[in-house]
Amino acid sequence: MPNSNAKPRWQTLDTDLHRISRVEVANSHVARPLLAPGIALAFMAVAGLVAAVLFGLANGGFIIIAAAAFGAYMAINIGANDVANNMGPAVGANALTMGGAIAIAAVAESAGALLAGGDVVSTISGGIIDPMSVENSHVLIWAMMAALISSAMWVNLATWIGAPVSTTHSVVGGVMGAGIAAMGLGAVNWTTMSAIAASWVISPVLGGVIAAGFLALIRAKIQSRDDKIAAARRWVPILVALMAAAFVTYLAVKGLQRVVTVKLEIALLIGVATGLLVWTVTVPWVRRKSEGMENRTRSLKTLFGLPLVISATFLSFAHGANDVANAVGPLAAIVHAAEFGDVTAQVPIPTWVMIIGAFGISFGLFLFGPKLIRMVGRQITKLNPIRAFCVALSAAITVILASWLGLPVSSTHIAVGAVFGVGFYREWQSNRRNQPGLRLAREEYQRRKLVRRSHFMTIIAAWIVTVPAAASMSAIIYLILTAFA
Repeated sequence: MPNSNAKPRWQTLDTDLHRISRVEVANSHVARPLLAPGIALAFMAVAGLVAAVLFGLANGGFIIIAAAAFGAYMAINIGANDVANNMGPAVGANALTMGGAIAIAAVAESAGALLAGGDVVSTISGGIIDPMSVENSHVLIWAMMAALISSAMWVNLATWIGAPVSTTHSVVGGVMGAGIAAMGLGAVNWTTMSAIAASWVISPVLGGVIAAGFLALIRAKIQSRDDKIAAARRWVPILVALMAAAFVTYLAVKGLQRVVTVKLEIALLIGVATGLLVWTVTVPWVRRKSEGMENRTRSLKTLFGLPLVISATFLSFAHGANDVANAVGPLAAIVHAAEFGDVTAQVPIPTWVMIIGAFGISFGLFLFGPKLIRMVGRQITKLNPIRAFCVALSAAITVILASWLGLPVSSTHIAVGAVFGVGFYREWQSNRRNQPGLRLAREEYQRRKLVRRSHFMTIIAAWIVTVPAAASMSAIIYLILTAFA
């Protein structure tokens, strides 16, 4: 006799299908965090495969294959960490969406690397190690391999904890650590290292002071005026022209190595001419855009949106042209030493190596960049288009000043220092305006902090330990590699 409580087959089938769909949804949630690392590993495998096709497995080909994979790994980490400094302020100010920022940065970074990246690169990363102290090409190969692996691992760790660090300093630390492990303390150029150590302090402080200075100027000359629209029509074209002059000079000095080498004096003249041209174009644009605008600070922010987006694009282009060497420099040195068996101060960058660096930066930005973009743009302090504009302008001007003074500064430290500078200036001004002449109670002072101290301390700590951490890891990796070589 049939069971009266038994469910019809169609109901049982629906129940089973519902369970299967729930399992599929659960699997998709579990697999989602693995998608980005999987794509990154696939890109590293493709980079190794390209090297295998070009060089084979004989006569040092295996070493080049491994170096190509680790070079791709380093490029991915540069995209995940370093590019946030360029796009973070624009995203934090809501001038760009996250998707728009990633798309613009990916194109600009790749274009900068492929069109304007240097034809040659220093084998020893800016003179940290004397090339004459390197015994033979095998020592150079393993030292550069250790530097490449250690610097990539350190930047990867910094990205994971949410700290924007200098990839240049990571590579410097990696080269220094491997050099000490291979040839002793005497191989290191300690004068150069002292200058780099000084830049840890100079870069963020200079960037922060300049950004705070521009924010103070805008508040004094525009925001505090009775007729804010008239003040904006006078000052915004000047500020945008100054930004254009700074970025053209910045690009000429730092970002057009492959196209042409320009002296700083010539770059400044080109920048001034560009600034005058931009001023003549911006005056009618600001006047037209400000027609019918309400006489309040919130309305003024729209005037800085487009210049901010353009500045972020220029920063990304210059970054791709200049900092791609952090990924491809050690790789190019390994390829040259393995192919020709000699040690030279500078080596050419093969096209396929530059392509790995350019696309690796874009992949890293797309897969892992949003975390650091949100950190720089939204989690340190609150940004709007005016404040973010001051950050971008400070970054370009600080690099120019550093080039003029001959200081080895970090673009990461400058940009993040500028964000800190804007936040601390607002905090100081808020306390000064609301409680003139009074000492704030501790609770009230804590409430008015406009810079998150936890992020501030994490980032400063990461900056301080970058070179020694990368150096220690590199020395250990070098000893392991040479033990099994």
